[in-house]
Amino acid sequence: MQKINISENGLHLVFEITDQNEVKFLHFSQLPFQEELIRNDYEKTGFRLVEIELAGLDRPEERHGSKYTVTAPGYRMKYVSHKDGHNTYGRKLEFVTCDEETGIYVTSHFQFYDGIAMVRCYSVVENRGSKEQVLEYVTSFNLNGLEKEGILPQDQKMKVAVIHNSWQREVQWKEYTLSQLGLEQSQPDLALRSSKAFGISNTGNWSAKEFLPMGCVSNAETGSRLFWQIEQNGSWHWEISDQTNHLYLQLSGPTENQSHWFRCLKPGESFTSAAAAVGSVCGGYEEMAEELTKYRRRIRRPNEDNEKLAVIFNDYMNCLWAEPTTEKELPLIDAAAEIGCEYYCIDAGWYADGYWWDEVGEWLPSDKRFPNGIKEVIDYIRSKGMIPGLWLELEVMGIHCPKVKDMPEECFFHRHGKRVFDRSRYQLDFRHPAVRAHATEVIDRLVQEYGVGYIKMDYNIEPGLGTEVNADSAGDGLLGHERAYLQWLDGIFEKYPHLIIENCSSGGLRMDYAMLQRHSIQSTSDQEGYLNYATIAANSPLGVTMEQSAIWSYPRIEGDKEETIFNMVNAMLMRVHQSGHMVDIAPERRELVKEGLDYYKSIRSDIRSSYPFWPLGFSSFSDDWVSLGLRGGRATYLSVWRRGGGEYMELPIPHLQGRKLDVRCAYPSEGNCDYRWNAQTGILTVKLPYVPSARVFELNIR
Repeated sequence: MQKINISENGLHLVFEITDQNEVKFLHFSQLPFQEELIRNDYEKTGFRLVEIELAGLDRPEERHGSKYTVTAPGYRMKYVSHKDGHNTYGRKLEFVTCDEETGIYVTSHFQFYDGIAMVRCYSVVENRGSKEQVLEYVTSFNLNGLEKEGILPQDQKMKVAVIHNSWQREVQWKEYTLSQLGLEQSQPDLALRSSKAFGISNTGNWSAKEFLPMGCVSNAETGSRLFWQIEQNGSWHWEISDQTNHLYLQLSGPTENQSHWFRCLKPGESFTSAAAAVGSVCGGYEEMAEELTKYRRRIRRPNEDNEKLAVIFNDYMNCLWAEPTTEKELPLIDAAAEIGCEYYCIDAGWYADGYWWDEVGEWLPSDKRFPNGIKEVIDYIRSKGMIPGLWLELEVMGIHCPKVKDMPEECFFHRHGKRVFDRSRYQLDFRHPAVRAHATEVIDRLVQEYGVGYIKMDYNIEPGLGTEVNADSAGDGLLGHERAYLQWLDGIFEKYPHLIIENCSSGGLRMDYAMLQRHSIQSTSDQEGYLNYATIAANSPLGVTMEQSAIWSYPRIEGDKEETIFNMVNAMLMRVHQSGHMVDIAPERRELVKEGLDYYKSIRSDIRSSYPFWPLGFSSFSDDWVSLGLRGGRATYLSVWRRGGGEYMELPIPHLQGRKLDVRCAYPSEGNCDYRWNAQTGILTVKLPYVPSARVFELNIR
């Protein structure tokens, strides 16, 4: 027997190579390993390094139901070798295990990042046997013993957090006890192995249409938490349940049970799983968010946009609503330039004379909307000192798009021998060279001929399970398309390194770090109500770094000063997506927008390196008060929103407790509010006399 103890970046990992030549993954935590907490050999059997399921193999006696425990050949994988080295990111572990009967080898990868308490994990499956094998499931990360530290019963100390996500209701943190999930202990210490699992899945091309591909398990007794994100831009799955008297966590990409995915591996072929990043902290969700933010910044494509945090005007929300024309755009461009915007994006509709939804795909400007050509408007944007942008949705073609008839049939998703429809559009398959050539031609034309420097890349359909064309399964076709799309995107950024491409999918429905390793900016929502948007804005650093988080600010014509301020505060600590009828709102309100953008520009260099905190916890839509803070290098910034309730609120700021501060209402400059800092308690008490109202405070240490 051999123990392998890893201590790196505050994390403790323990592996064991048993006398039976099995690899056991015994521990992953910031807490030290206590061997006695795995009490016997029976319990240790559940601590497998990897679970892998192949078709046609028997699984031993176990009440697994549809759980991915005691998989075959997962339960019989044997140790082959391991490596422990370093690369440009940090330490790197690789464990190779095999099943001699099938000739299947799995390499389990653990990539550390210097100074970050997170590890990127994935599995590479190779068929070194003589027969084809059908892969139905493989874990990217597999850990048993989530609850083993502490002496309290797991039902009393453990909670599972899920980040719900949907159209106009993005980034909603909800935490559940094991009892609420149906996982309470029914027979402690009696070979517990129920058939119930709590699983969160996504099936389809909208990776975050119901949940962000994230989660967290916390232990209230020890103050520790384990958290993760699955870096997959389509189908994924994670589950928690009981096994050999412990709680396990499994993370994966698509599966056969949940996603109709399987892959046939011929001799000599291999498959790489989705990556999953896993971290551990001793502390609260703010410590968790700091490690997530560090990690996301480390893996992200280096780019100027996340250094400069340019202000973008987009003409859609509470403004032109996808009805652009030259006549409407020119005065709006003037107004956007006057308030200090640096990019100007023409949103949907620029390519269709009338109803634009089901004609998308050709991406040629409408002469009716732009009688002198769209180049006139784009050149006018540049003449005003702004970089022009256009809206695209390249993964689809409308059923009435003239180009549909020119594309080979294999360019479209098919199931049961028929094209896949959704909302009068076809899904294009980026595995096909004609699709990639079409998409590249569009980008080349927009950049080289029109002079576009910003693209809002939207995606507004859900094609479901995937495609059966040239695929082992519908899920396999979907995964192939998604990986081909990412490869294509990498090529576009290599070709045009200064081009900004916003990741938008009906707002935030593909908020995942397969996409966000590449895109510098992420649409967070299509939420049209500015009061509700405060909740999404405040929670957004859970899912995406602040410098990538695009938040709408869209003052309405019929609004007042407090409505304008509220809109600006929504976006102030992230990325400003300015909109609204800047031509038609009252001059004093337009001045409030300009003041907000001027202040934003003075702090944006601090935003890009700051870390979030939540004095009032994560926000729900029913909350009267909402708050988000950033710990910057120069100062601490605090956005505070009041939607109801009493006019006073106490805001704990523990990291500044005991410090003498200079506090000011930074926006608006005429705050019409009151506030007091209590250094002894570390609480900022704020009085906002109006409903609704919002303010940004700046706190500087003396």
